[in-house]
Amino acid sequence: QVRLVESGGGLVQAGGSLRVSCAASGRTVSMFFMGWFRQAPGKEREFVAEINRSGGRLYADAVKGRFTVSRDSAMNTVFLQMNSLKPEDTAVYYCAARSWGEINYNYWGQGTQVTVSS
Repeated sequence: QVRLVESGGGLVQAGGSLRVSCAASGRTVSMFFMGWFRQAPGKEREFVAEINRSGGRLYADAVKGRFTVSRDSAMNTVFLQMNSLKPEDTAVYYCAARSWGEINYNYWGQGTQVTVSS
């Protein structure tokens, strides 16, 4: 099993920056991909960014150029640096993990709230 715990959410003004973190514990060696998703009120959860154990990164078009996903060397902690935040970035941000060969993310954190005021 893998346990994921997010932290670092909060309230920020539009144009500001925030960094959220995800601490992983348990069978972390089995994780190859770690991703960030978000869900705004009344909307479906959407993909934000992903990083893999080889360092490859993937971003949603809505955050490309503003958000950066990174990890520590052991991939026990993953970060999402969010710059130039917009009110439409307001959501609960979830960390997720999946193993090599898995199509769907199978481990999820509890989420952290990010609110961007205009």
